Amino acid sequence: MSIRGLKGGILKFLKEPDIDAIHFATLEVLGEVGIKMEYRPALEIFRDFGARVDFKNSIVKIDEYLLNKALSTAPSRFTLYGKNENFDVRVDPERVYTIGGSSALNVLDLDGNYRPALFDDLIKFTILLDRLQHLHIMHAIVIPSDIEEYGVDRMLFAGTFPYTSRNYYSQSQTGADGVLDQIKMAAVVQGSEEAVRKNPMFTEVVCMVSPLQHEKVNSEVLMESAKNNIPVYVEVDSMPGGTTPAPIAGTLVEQNANVLAGIILAQLVNPGTPCIYSIASGLMDMTTGGYSGGAPETNLLHCATAQVAHYYSLPFQGGTGIDAKIPDAQAGYERAMQVLSNALAGTNFIHLSFGMMEMMLSASYEQCVIDNEIMGAAFKMLEGIVVNDETLSVDLLRKVGPKSAHFLTFKETSEYVRKNYWVPEITDRNVWSSWKAMGGKSMQQAAGEIAKKIISENDKPYIPEEQTKEILEMAKAFHKKAIMNLKKASSSH
Repeated sequence: MSIRGLKGGILKFLKEPDIDAIHFATLEVLGEVGIKMEYRPALEIFRDFGARVDFKNSIVKIDEYLLNKALSTAPSRFTLYGKNENFDVRVDPERVYTIGGSSALNVLDLDGNYRPALFDDLIKFTILLDRLQHLHIMHAIVIPSDIEEYGVDRMLFAGTFPYTSRNYYSQSQTGADGVLDQIKMAAVVQGSEEAVRKNPMFTEVVCMVSPLQHEKVNSEVLMESAKNNIPVYVEVDSMPGGTTPAPIAGTLVEQNANVLAGIILAQLVNPGTPCIYSIASGLMDMTTGGYSGGAPETNLLHCATAQVAHYYSLPFQGGTGIDAKIPDAQAGYERAMQVLSNALAGTNFIHLSFGMMEMMLSASYEQCVIDNEIMGAAFKMLEGIVVNDETLSVDLLRKVGPKSAHFLTFKETSEYVRKNYWVPEITDRNVWSSWKAMGGKSMQQAAGEIAKKIISENDKPYIPEEQTKEILEMAKAFHKKAIMNLKKASSSH
């Protein structure tokens, strides 16, 4: 029984004429301005399919025919595979799921220390997140400081993939070789590289640069993933007012052109490659010059982008980190606004929605648990209101009649409440005296206790330990090789 997300799409900020206008503006940008692509093989593929390519300046201009051709093969529905079918995610443009945090450099640990992330943190965070009910896709939430950065994606794979039941959201840092290395590591669990290509348990993300640029490494990863049937999140991380136009509408056009160009490339390489239209964009705060994931304008941008992606029948990944530094009131309201608005807008994968803080620079164990609580409440609202003969309750009202009475003693009440009401885990609903009698704990304290308990009771990988060790040894060898290749390339110049 696979995970089946709730349906979103209730909240809409754009009207149909608005989306049409964004589409036609995107066609102008693709056809007249173009996309800069640094990887020559990508330019050559576009040329072979009739696009106008300026090899001297590495610019490709794409017409509507080529866009429609690609969209005709880009699937709207596909499966992201977990370690068993209970954790398979059925993707379509309606259902809503979540993805864990990504690439924080620092952690707020369970002793209250703010420090650089370590490889041990990566494993512990993965163990914690894997046991939170509302987490559907796993990401490497931190980048360990005790591992050399270049080629670190191999080590992230070894610290995450063996410890999760979920599909793993990966990012190959060095190019095509990273994709191939991760296929080899996944094959340890899946039995063969062919089995990985048939039902991949991991995906890749490529992050394009605004405005309108595809760096060489991203095109490499995109094309190698497509060749091997690895699903791809084609992402752009724009900053309205910084790397894209300040108006949200202008940013929607830039994002759309940039992401669609990547999806077109994937479809030209291998028609039918599963692609997810993705952003991790955030407002540029003009008072600090920094990125703001918690700004209301950021939420508006992500909700509107969901509508744009769905216009092309493509599943959409949105959501981003929050600005709060600790699990406090700011963290609560920023995360709640973010996940609820994205869920209602139909963001199919709400990304960075667990534990990410400080503009994506840090991760908190306690906030992971708190975010799971917030996500549960948001998902309850996403269920909406069921109206049918049973819920209208006319027969029950007829039975009780117009008299002084309550409904607590009726079986209809207990049965309905037991099946349908959301039961919080760390949200306290007691009066002051009862709350004090139970220890008077803050939500942060309650979350910390749960996090410690989960981590202390679950220190084993999800897969057999011998497979975990084999993947770790492979990752170390691949990582070492990547660093050596970098040094060789540097010395040759």
